[in-house]
Amino acid sequence: MTADRSESVFEDYKPAYDAQQAVTEANRCLFCYDAPCIKACPTGIDIPGFIRKIATDNLRGSARTILESNVLGMSCARVCPVEVLCVGDCVYNELGLPPIQIGRLQRYSTDVAYERGWTFFQAGPDTGRSVGIIGGGPAGLACAHRLRRFGHRVTIYEKRSALGGLNATGVAPYKMRGDRAADEVDQVLAIGGIEVRTGVEIPGDVSWTDLQRAHDALFLGFGLGSDTMLDLPGKDADNVVGAVEWIERMKRGRVDLGGIRSAVVLGGGNTAIDVVRELLGLGVPSVTLAYRGTEVQMSGYEHEWSAAKDAGARAAWRVAPVGYEGAGVKVLECDAAKAPIAGTEHTIPADLVLVAIGQSKLGSLVQGLELDVDHGRIVTDATGATSRPGVFAGGDGGNGGKEVVNAVAEGRDAAVAIHAWLQGRS
Repeated sequence: MTADRSESVFEDYKPAYDAQQAVTEANRCLFCYDAPCIKACPTGIDIPGFIRKIATDNLRGSARTILESNVLGMSCARVCPVEVLCVGDCVYNELGLPPIQIGRLQRYSTDVAYERGWTFFQAGPDTGRSVGIIGGGPAGLACAHRLRRFGHRVTIYEKRSALGGLNATGVAPYKMRGDRAADEVDQVLAIGGIEVRTGVEIPGDVSWTDLQRAHDALFLGFGLGSDTMLDLPGKDADNVVGAVEWIERMKRGRVDLGGIRSAVVLGGGNTAIDVVRELLGLGVPSVTLAYRGTEVQMSGYEHEWSAAKDAGARAAWRVAPVGYEGAGVKVLECDAAKAPIAGTEHTIPADLVLVAIGQSKLGSLVQGLELDVDHGRIVTDATGATSRPGVFAGGDGGNGGKEVVNAVAEGRDAAVAIHAWLQGRS
Protein backbone atom coordinates (compact mmCIF):
# COMPACT_ATOMS: atom_id res chain seq x y z
CA MET A 1 0.00 0.00 0.00
CA THR A 2 1.86 3.08 -1.27
CA ALA A 3 1.72 6.43 0.50
CA ASP A 4 0.76 8.24 -2.72
CA ARG A 5 -2.04 5.86 -3.70
CA SER A 6 -4.93 7.45 -5.58
CA GLU A 7 -7.47 6.94 -2.80
CA SER A 8 -5.56 9.31 -0.52
CA VAL A 9 -7.10 12.39 -2.19
CA PHE A 10 -10.56 11.58 -0.81
CA GLU A 11 -11.94 13.13 2.36
CA ASP A 12 -14.65 11.53 4.49
CA TYR A 13 -18.06 11.96 2.94
CA LYS A 14 -19.57 11.93 6.45
CA PRO A 15 -17.23 13.92 8.71
CA ALA A 16 -16.55 12.60 12.21
CA TYR A 17 -18.35 14.03 15.24
CA ASP A 18 -16.40 15.89 17.89
CA ALA A 19 -17.20 15.22 21.55
CA GLN A 20 -19.82 17.95 21.86
CA GLN A 21 -21.61 16.90 18.68
CA ALA A 22 -21.62 13.26 19.76
CA VAL A 23 -23.07 13.98 23.20
CA THR A 24 -25.70 16.30 21.73
CA GLU A 25 -26.80 13.70 19.19
CA ALA A 26 -26.72 10.91 21.78
CA ASN A 27 -29.08 12.85 24.02
CA ARG A 28 -31.65 12.97 21.23
CA CYS A 29 -32.04 9.18 21.41
CA LEU A 30 -35.28 7.90 22.95
CA PHE A 31 -33.54 4.71 24.17
CA CYS A 32 -36.42 2.58 22.95
CA TYR A 33 -37.12 -0.55 24.97
CA ASP A 34 -37.97 -2.64 21.92
CA ALA A 35 -35.65 -0.75 19.63
CA PRO A 36 -36.27 -1.40 15.90
CA CYS A 37 -32.73 -0.22 15.14
CA ILE A 38 -31.31 -3.30 16.91
CA LYS A 39 -33.46 -5.61 14.81
CA ALA A 40 -32.29 -3.83 11.65
CA CYS A 41 -28.61 -4.41 12.51
CA PRO A 42 -27.36 -7.79 11.18
CA THR A 43 -24.94 -8.02 14.12
CA GLY A 44 -27.62 -7.04 16.66
CA ILE A 45 -25.62 -4.31 18.41
CA ASP A 46 -27.35 -2.90 21.51
CA ILE A 47 -27.67 0.49 19.86
CA PRO A 48 -29.64 2.33 22.58
CA GLY A 49 -27.17 0.89 25.10
CA PHE A 50 -24.02 2.18 23.42
CA ILE A 51 -25.64 5.56 22.71
CA ARG A 52 -26.73 5.98 26.35
CA LYS A 53 -23.13 5.35 27.40
CA ILE A 54 -21.95 8.14 25.10
CA ALA A 55 -24.51 10.46 26.66
CA THR A 56 -23.19 9.59 30.14
CA ASP A 57 -19.51 9.91 29.15
CA ASN A 58 -18.86 6.17 29.46
CA LEU A 59 -16.99 5.90 26.17
CA ARG A 60 -15.10 2.77 27.13
CA GLY A 61 -18.36 1.01 27.93
CA SER A 62 -19.89 2.31 24.74
CA ALA A 63 -17.09 0.92 22.58
CA ARG A 64 -17.19 -2.43 24.35
CA THR A 65 -20.94 -2.71 23.77
CA ILE A 66 -20.37 -2.22 20.05
CA LEU A 67 -17.37 -4.50 19.69
CA GLU A 68 -18.93 -7.27 21.76
CA SER A 69 -21.45 -7.77 18.97
CA ASN A 70 -19.36 -6.57 16.04
CA VAL A 71 -15.58 -6.74 16.37
CA LEU A 72 -15.36 -4.81 13.09
CA GLY A 73 -17.60 -2.09 14.45
CA MET A 74 -15.14 0.65 13.52
CA SER A 75 -15.29 -0.09 9.80
CA CYS A 76 -18.99 -0.91 9.81
CA ALA A 77 -19.67 2.51 11.33
CA ARG A 78 -18.20 3.95 8.14
CA VAL A 79 -19.26 1.54 5.41
CA CYS A 80 -22.67 0.26 6.52
CA PRO A 81 -25.64 1.55 4.51
CA VAL A 82 -27.23 2.77 7.72
CA GLU A 83 -29.89 4.62 5.74
CA VAL A 84 -31.49 1.26 4.90
CA LEU A 85 -30.53 -0.51 8.15
CA CYS A 86 -30.49 0.95 11.67
CA VAL A 87 -30.98 4.63 10.81
CA GLY A 88 -33.68 3.71 8.32
CA ASP A 89 -35.63 1.98 11.12
CA CYS A 90 -35.18 4.71 13.75
CA VAL A 91 -38.56 5.60 15.29
CA TYR A 92 -37.95 9.28 14.56
CA ASN A 93 -38.64 8.51 10.90
CA GLU A 94 -42.22 7.68 11.87
CA LEU A 95 -42.50 11.05 13.60
CA GLY A 96 -41.26 12.99 10.60
CA LEU A 97 -38.09 14.01 12.46
CA PRO A 98 -34.41 13.48 11.58
CA PRO A 99 -33.35 9.98 12.68
CA ILE A 100 -30.53 9.43 15.15
CA GLN A 101 -27.19 9.33 13.31
CA ILE A 102 -26.28 5.90 14.64
CA GLY A 103 -23.39 5.27 12.29
CA ARG A 104 -21.63 8.51 13.15
CA LEU A 105 -22.12 7.86 16.88
CA GLN A 106 -20.71 4.35 16.47
CA ARG A 107 -17.75 5.79 14.61
CA TYR A 108 -17.14 8.34 17.37
CA SER A 109 -17.14 5.68 20.07
CA THR A 110 -14.92 3.18 18.26
CA ASP A 111 -12.51 5.86 17.04
CA VAL A 112 -11.95 7.02 20.62
CA ALA A 113 -11.28 3.41 21.64
CA TYR A 114 -8.70 3.00 18.87
CA GLU A 115 -7.02 6.33 19.59
CA ARG A 116 -6.70 5.51 23.29
CA GLY A 117 -5.51 1.97 22.68
CA TRP A 118 -8.24 0.31 24.70
CA THR A 119 -8.46 -3.48 24.57
CA PHE A 120 -11.49 -5.43 25.64
CA PHE A 121 -11.07 -9.10 24.84
CA GLN A 122 -8.64 -11.87 25.72
CA ALA A 123 -8.10 -15.30 24.26
CA GLY A 124 -9.71 -18.11 26.22
CA PRO A 125 -7.84 -21.03 27.79
CA ASP A 126 -6.31 -23.29 25.15
CA THR A 127 -8.73 -26.03 24.13
CA GLY A 128 -6.18 -27.92 22.07
CA ARG A 129 -8.43 -27.62 19.04
CA SER A 130 -7.46 -25.93 15.76
CA VAL A 131 -9.59 -24.21 13.11
CA GLY A 132 -8.44 -23.26 9.62
CA ILE A 133 -10.02 -20.14 8.16
CA ILE A 134 -9.94 -19.66 4.40
CA GLY A 135 -10.08 -15.95 3.59
CA GLY A 136 -8.95 -12.98 5.66
CA GLY A 137 -11.83 -10.62 4.97
CA PRO A 138 -14.54 -9.46 7.41
CA ALA A 139 -16.16 -12.91 7.77
CA GLY A 140 -12.84 -14.66 8.40
CA LEU A 141 -11.60 -12.02 10.82
CA ALA A 142 -14.83 -12.03 12.84
CA CYS A 143 -14.80 -15.82 12.99
CA ALA A 144 -11.13 -15.96 14.00
CA HIS A 145 -11.53 -13.43 16.80
CA ARG A 146 -14.53 -15.17 18.36
CA LEU A 147 -12.84 -18.57 18.10
CA ARG A 148 -9.82 -17.20 19.97
CA ARG A 149 -12.12 -15.95 22.72
CA PHE A 150 -13.29 -19.55 23.02
CA GLY A 151 -9.65 -20.68 23.25
CA HIS A 152 -9.28 -22.46 19.94
CA ARG A 153 -6.11 -22.11 17.87
CA VAL A 154 -6.71 -20.37 14.54
CA THR A 155 -4.85 -20.13 11.24
CA ILE A 156 -6.03 -17.72 8.54
CA TYR A 157 -5.11 -18.55 4.94
CA GLU A 158 -5.26 -15.52 2.63
CA LYS A 159 -4.33 -15.40 -1.05
CA ARG A 160 -3.43 -11.70 -0.99
CA SER A 161 -0.37 -10.23 0.70
CA ALA A 162 -2.45 -8.71 3.52
CA LEU A 163 -5.70 -9.30 5.40
CA GLY A 164 -8.80 -7.14 5.23
CA GLY A 165 -10.68 -8.35 2.18
CA LEU A 166 -12.93 -5.80 0.51
CA ASN A 167 -12.55 -3.47 3.50
CA ALA A 168 -8.98 -2.98 2.32
CA THR A 169 -9.39 -3.34 -1.43
CA GLY A 170 -12.98 -2.50 -2.35
CA VAL A 171 -14.60 0.02 -0.02
CA ALA A 172 -15.11 3.48 -1.49
CA PRO A 173 -12.34 5.71 -0.08
CA TYR A 174 -14.76 8.51 0.79
CA LYS A 175 -16.19 6.03 3.30
CA MET A 176 -12.95 4.42 4.51
CA ARG A 177 -9.41 4.31 3.19
CA GLY A 178 -7.27 1.20 3.14
CA ASP A 179 -4.91 2.26 5.91
CA ARG A 180 -7.85 2.49 8.31
CA ALA A 181 -8.87 -1.05 7.38
CA ALA A 182 -5.32 -2.17 8.15
CA ASP A 183 -5.59 -0.58 11.61
CA GLU A 184 -8.69 -2.64 12.28
CA VAL A 185 -6.97 -5.85 11.19
CA ASP A 186 -4.19 -5.11 13.67
CA GLN A 187 -6.78 -4.58 16.41
CA VAL A 188 -8.45 -7.92 15.67
CA LEU A 189 -5.11 -9.76 15.64
CA ALA A 190 -4.09 -8.12 18.92
CA ILE A 191 -6.06 -10.79 20.78
CA GLY A 192 -3.08 -13.06 20.02
CA GLY A 193 -2.81 -16.63 18.89
CA ILE A 194 -4.05 -16.10 15.33
CA GLU A 195 -1.54 -17.44 12.82
CA VAL A 196 -1.66 -15.66 9.47
CA ARG A 197 -0.47 -17.23 6.23
CA THR A 198 -0.71 -14.77 3.34
CA GLY A 199 0.03 -15.42 -0.31
CA VAL A 200 -1.56 -18.86 -0.04
CA GLU A 201 -4.02 -20.05 -2.69
CA ILE A 202 -6.51 -22.70 -1.64
CA PRO A 203 -6.63 -25.40 -2.95
CA GLY A 204 -3.68 -24.60 -5.23
CA ASP A 205 -0.93 -24.19 -2.62
CA VAL A 206 -2.54 -26.23 0.15
CA SER A 207 -5.04 -28.99 -0.64
CA TRP A 208 -8.35 -29.49 1.12
CA THR A 209 -7.09 -32.87 2.31
CA ASP A 210 -4.06 -31.27 3.94
CA LEU A 211 -6.22 -28.59 5.56
CA GLN A 212 -8.56 -31.17 7.05
CA ARG A 213 -5.60 -33.10 8.44
CA ALA A 214 -4.12 -29.95 9.96
CA HIS A 215 -7.31 -28.67 11.60
CA ASP A 216 -10.27 -29.96 13.56
CA ALA A 217 -12.70 -27.72 11.66
CA LEU A 218 -12.68 -25.32 8.72
CA PHE A 219 -14.41 -22.00 8.06
CA LEU A 220 -14.74 -20.88 4.44
CA GLY A 221 -14.74 -17.09 4.48
CA PHE A 222 -13.63 -16.32 0.96
CA GLY A 223 -15.79 -13.93 -1.00
CA LEU A 224 -16.39 -13.48 -4.70
CA GLY A 225 -14.08 -13.78 -7.67
CA SER A 226 -13.08 -11.53 -10.53
CA ASP A 227 -15.34 -9.06 -12.32
CA THR A 228 -17.94 -10.52 -14.65
CA MET A 229 -17.10 -9.16 -18.08
CA LEU A 230 -19.31 -8.91 -21.15
CA ASP A 231 -18.33 -11.01 -24.16
CA LEU A 232 -18.64 -8.17 -26.67
CA PRO A 233 -16.59 -6.97 -29.64
CA GLY A 234 -13.66 -4.93 -28.36
CA LYS A 235 -13.73 -6.51 -24.89
CA ASP A 236 -9.92 -6.85 -24.81
CA ALA A 237 -9.28 -3.14 -25.32
CA ASP A 238 -6.94 -1.56 -22.77
CA ASN A 239 -9.58 0.99 -21.76
CA VAL A 240 -12.17 -1.66 -20.79
CA VAL A 241 -11.61 -2.72 -17.17
CA GLY A 242 -13.56 -4.55 -14.47
CA ALA A 243 -14.80 -2.17 -11.78
CA VAL A 244 -13.62 -4.21 -8.78
CA GLU A 245 -10.19 -4.65 -10.33
CA TRP A 246 -9.97 -0.90 -10.97
CA ILE A 247 -11.07 -0.04 -7.41
CA GLU A 248 -8.34 -2.26 -5.97
CA ARG A 249 -5.71 -0.61 -8.16
CA MET A 250 -6.89 2.82 -7.02
CA LYS A 251 -6.96 1.89 -3.33
CA ARG A 252 -3.60 0.14 -3.21
CA GLY A 253 -1.60 2.27 -5.66
CA ARG A 254 -1.97 4.91 -8.31
CA VAL A 255 -4.22 4.87 -11.37
CA ASP A 256 -3.27 7.00 -14.34
CA LEU A 257 -6.24 9.08 -15.49
CA GLY A 258 -4.15 11.42 -17.59
CA GLY A 259 -6.02 12.18 -20.79
CA ILE A 260 -9.28 10.63 -19.52
CA ARG A 261 -11.94 13.25 -20.21
CA SER A 262 -14.96 10.96 -20.19
CA ALA A 263 -15.81 7.61 -18.63
CA VAL A 264 -18.74 5.22 -18.77
CA VAL A 265 -19.63 2.81 -15.97
CA LEU A 266 -21.81 -0.15 -16.96
CA GLY A 267 -24.21 -1.36 -14.28
CA GLY A 268 -26.83 -0.20 -11.83
CA GLY A 269 -25.67 -1.57 -8.47
CA ASN A 270 -23.77 -0.08 -5.57
CA THR A 271 -20.36 -0.93 -7.01
CA ALA A 272 -21.25 0.94 -10.18
CA ILE A 273 -22.34 3.97 -8.17
CA ASP A 274 -19.18 3.86 -6.05
CA VAL A 275 -16.99 3.83 -9.16
CA VAL A 276 -18.90 6.76 -10.64
CA ARG A 277 -18.28 8.82 -7.49
CA GLU A 278 -14.63 7.76 -7.37
CA LEU A 279 -13.99 8.77 -10.97
CA LEU A 280 -15.58 12.15 -10.36
CA GLY A 281 -13.57 12.57 -7.16
CA LEU A 282 -10.37 11.85 -9.08
CA GLY A 283 -11.14 14.62 -11.51
CA VAL A 284 -12.66 12.94 -14.58
CA PRO A 285 -14.84 15.72 -16.06
CA SER A 286 -17.63 13.56 -17.50
CA VAL A 287 -18.78 10.29 -15.93
CA THR A 288 -21.90 8.46 -17.15
CA LEU A 289 -23.69 5.53 -15.55
CA ALA A 290 -25.17 3.33 -18.29
CA TYR A 291 -27.93 0.93 -17.21
CA ARG A 292 -30.44 -1.12 -19.17
CA GLY A 293 -33.26 -0.29 -16.76
CA THR A 294 -34.69 2.93 -15.36
CA GLU A 295 -33.57 4.93 -12.36
CA VAL A 296 -36.22 3.35 -10.12
CA GLN A 297 -35.15 -0.14 -11.24
CA MET A 298 -31.55 0.23 -10.08
CA SER A 299 -30.42 -2.19 -7.39
CA GLY A 300 -28.04 0.45 -6.01
CA TYR A 301 -29.16 2.42 -2.98
CA GLU A 302 -31.14 5.56 -3.69
CA HIS A 303 -29.15 7.66 -1.21
CA GLU A 304 -25.87 6.63 -2.85
CA TRP A 305 -27.10 7.55 -6.33
CA SER A 306 -28.42 10.87 -5.01
CA ALA A 307 -24.92 11.66 -3.72
CA ALA A 308 -23.45 10.69 -7.09
CA LYS A 309 -25.81 13.05 -8.90
CA ASP A 310 -24.87 15.83 -6.48
CA ALA A 311 -21.24 15.20 -7.46
CA GLY A 312 -22.06 15.63 -11.14
CA ALA A 313 -22.84 12.11 -12.35
CA ARG A 314 -24.76 11.64 -15.57
CA ALA A 315 -26.94 8.71 -16.54
CA ALA A 316 -27.95 6.87 -19.69
CA TRP A 317 -31.07 4.87 -18.86
CA ARG A 318 -32.48 1.94 -20.84
CA VAL A 319 -29.35 1.16 -22.84
CA ALA A 320 -27.62 -2.19 -23.36
CA PRO A 321 -23.96 -2.36 -24.43
CA VAL A 322 -23.30 -4.25 -27.66
CA GLY A 323 -19.63 -3.47 -28.26
CA TYR A 324 -16.62 -1.34 -27.36
CA GLU A 325 -14.65 0.93 -29.61
CA GLY A 326 -11.86 3.40 -29.03
CA ALA A 327 -14.28 6.30 -28.88
CA GLY A 328 -16.73 4.77 -26.42
CA VAL A 329 -19.43 2.16 -25.89
CA LYS A 330 -21.88 1.08 -28.57
CA VAL A 331 -25.35 0.61 -27.08
CA LEU A 332 -28.87 -0.24 -28.10
CA GLU A 333 -31.88 1.35 -26.45
CA CYS A 334 -34.05 -0.98 -24.35
CA ASP A 335 -37.79 -1.38 -23.93
CA ALA A 336 -39.66 -1.49 -20.62
CA ALA A 337 -38.65 -5.14 -20.16
CA LYS A 338 -34.94 -4.20 -20.53
CA ALA A 339 -34.79 -5.92 -23.93
CA PRO A 340 -32.64 -4.23 -26.61
CA ILE A 341 -34.50 -2.57 -29.50
CA ALA A 342 -33.08 -3.31 -32.95
CA GLY A 343 -32.03 -0.33 -35.04
CA THR A 344 -31.37 2.00 -32.10
CA GLU A 345 -27.60 1.63 -31.94
CA HIS A 346 -25.56 4.66 -30.96
CA THR A 347 -22.29 5.39 -29.18
CA ILE A 348 -21.73 6.90 -25.74
CA PRO A 349 -18.34 8.65 -25.82
CA ALA A 350 -15.80 7.29 -23.33
CA ASP A 351 -12.04 7.22 -22.93
CA LEU A 352 -12.47 4.65 -20.14
CA VAL A 353 -15.12 1.96 -19.60
CA LEU A 354 -15.54 0.25 -16.23
CA VAL A 355 -17.74 -2.85 -16.11
CA ALA A 356 -19.69 -3.20 -12.85
CA ILE A 357 -22.23 -5.93 -13.49
CA GLY A 358 -21.17 -8.36 -10.77
CA GLN A 359 -18.44 -10.81 -9.81
CA SER A 360 -17.92 -14.50 -10.42
CA LYS A 361 -18.86 -17.05 -7.78
CA LEU A 362 -16.15 -19.28 -6.30
CA GLY A 363 -18.14 -22.36 -5.46
CA SER A 364 -15.96 -24.42 -7.79
CA LEU A 365 -13.07 -23.99 -5.33
CA VAL A 366 -14.69 -26.42 -2.91
CA GLN A 367 -15.15 -29.34 -5.31
CA GLY A 368 -12.61 -31.33 -3.33
CA LEU A 369 -14.77 -31.00 -0.22
CA GLU A 370 -17.91 -32.28 -1.95
CA LEU A 371 -20.12 -29.57 -0.44
CA ASP A 372 -23.60 -28.61 -1.58
CA VAL A 373 -23.25 -25.63 -3.91
CA ASP A 374 -26.15 -23.74 -5.49
CA HIS A 375 -25.36 -21.53 -8.50
CA GLY A 376 -21.83 -21.04 -7.24
CA ARG A 377 -22.83 -20.27 -3.65
CA ILE A 378 -21.91 -22.54 -0.76
CA VAL A 379 -25.08 -23.83 0.88
CA THR A 380 -25.25 -23.49 4.68
CA ASP A 381 -27.84 -23.66 7.40
CA ALA A 382 -28.62 -20.74 9.71
CA THR A 383 -25.52 -21.47 11.84
CA GLY A 384 -23.12 -21.50 8.89
CA ALA A 385 -22.77 -25.29 8.83
CA THR A 386 -22.31 -26.80 5.37
CA SER A 387 -23.34 -30.24 4.19
CA ARG A 388 -19.97 -31.63 5.36
CA PRO A 389 -19.50 -32.06 9.14
CA GLY A 390 -16.85 -29.76 10.53
CA VAL A 391 -16.89 -27.38 7.57
CA PHE A 392 -18.64 -24.03 8.01
CA ALA A 393 -18.96 -20.99 5.75
CA GLY A 394 -20.01 -17.35 5.78
CA GLY A 395 -19.70 -14.09 3.91
CA ASP A 396 -20.04 -13.43 0.20
CA GLY A 397 -19.08 -16.98 -0.79
CA GLY A 398 -22.37 -18.14 0.70
CA ASN A 399 -24.66 -15.11 0.64
CA GLY A 400 -23.71 -14.09 -2.89
CA GLY A 401 -22.53 -10.59 -2.01
CA LYS A 402 -24.11 -8.62 0.83
CA GLU A 403 -22.77 -5.95 3.17
CA VAL A 404 -19.66 -6.05 5.35
CA VAL A 405 -21.87 -6.21 8.43
CA ASN A 406 -23.59 -9.35 7.10
CA ALA A 407 -20.22 -11.02 6.63
CA VAL A 408 -19.21 -10.09 10.19
CA ALA A 409 -22.44 -11.52 11.60
CA GLU A 410 -22.07 -14.75 9.64
CA GLY A 411 -18.43 -15.19 10.66
CA ARG A 412 -19.17 -14.53 14.32
CA ASP A 413 -22.18 -16.86 14.39
CA ALA A 414 -20.29 -19.59 12.58
CA ALA A 415 -17.59 -19.39 15.28
CA VAL A 416 -20.24 -20.04 17.92
CA ALA A 417 -21.49 -23.03 15.91
CA ILE A 418 -17.94 -24.34 15.39
CA HIS A 419 -17.28 -24.07 19.12
CA ALA A 420 -20.45 -26.05 19.89
CA TRP A 421 -19.54 -28.66 17.27
CA LEU A 422 -16.04 -29.08 18.70
CA GLN A 423 -17.41 -29.40 22.23
CA GLY A 424 -19.74 -32.12 21.01
CA ARG A 425 -16.73 -34.10 19.82
CA SER A 426 -14.89 -33.95 23.15
